[in-house]
Amino acid sequence: MWSHTEGRFALIVMAVWLAVSLISLIWTPYSLLATDGYHVWAKPSAAHILGTDGTGADVLSWLMAGSRTNLLIVILTIACAAAFGLLLVAAMVSRHSALAGASVVAVDALISIPTVLLALILAVPLGASIMVIVVACGFGYGLNLARVARPQALLAARSAYVEAALWSGASSLRVFVGHVLPNIMPVMLVQLSLSAGTAVLAESGLTYLGIGVPSGVPSWGHSLATSVKFINVYPLTVLWPGLIVTVVVIALNLLGDALGDAADPLANTQLRVVSKRAGTNPAGDKGSAA
Repeated sequence: MWSHTEGRFALIVMAVWLAVSLISLIWTPYSLLATDGYHVWAKPSAAHILGTDGTGADVLSWLMAGSRTNLLIVILTIACAAAFGLLLVAAMVSRHSALAGASVVAVDALISIPTVLLALILAVPLGASIMVIVVACGFGYGLNLARVARPQALLAARSAYVEAALWSGASSLRVFVGHVLPNIMPVMLVQLSLSAGTAVLAESGLTYLGIGVPSGVPSWGHSLATSVKFINVYPLTVLWPGLIVTVVVIALNLLGDALGDAADPLANTQLRVVSKRAGTNPAGDKGSAA
């Protein structure tokens, strides 16, 4: 991944994001509760590198603290989407025709439900919370993952080596983990990376609608939602969180492409390299058999 420009850019952005998230756990330039009514909407200066918002709070501090919230949302969303999507893929390629057919119909029907609509439904009993974003996005992205990965998984599940494994007594779970999953891994990595970038955008949009991250919890979407009303008067306060979201989403998309190429034996020739000495006897071994 590091040998390609896109992969290098994605890895650098991810490393910076992780480092800032860890640093914000123990230090930010100002306390998130510190406000200054005499210096609201202040421009960038030595005291406030990125300026202040409408309450006089330091924008940089809130963005640093928001990085860990967004990172947590992305990790939880991807974990839910991967678990749900793989469960659906296993059902869709099952040798039980009734289960496979019902799974395909269910995915085709449920995938039409917008993520925003599902989040609005969940927000009624749960209220504005991170859980609403994770469940809604994890459900929607899991359906997308299952639909995209099904053709490759079905091709692997009906292959000759899978038939041989089943005839030799291997269980369906072992066949899925050992044979089907490695074949869909490149597609899965790309799809999950795209879902991670979409999760960052979803957090911003749902928080702006008031059903995402609750008020008082730092996030990039919260910074956008509180300043977008004044974009014509104080555009810099919207520029910083918007720029961060844009860079991170681009990096996540490029990361998916780089991961897919690195994990695909057809694209990465290094995965197909076989040692010339494999299966041969070292020189000078007089006890080797002919």
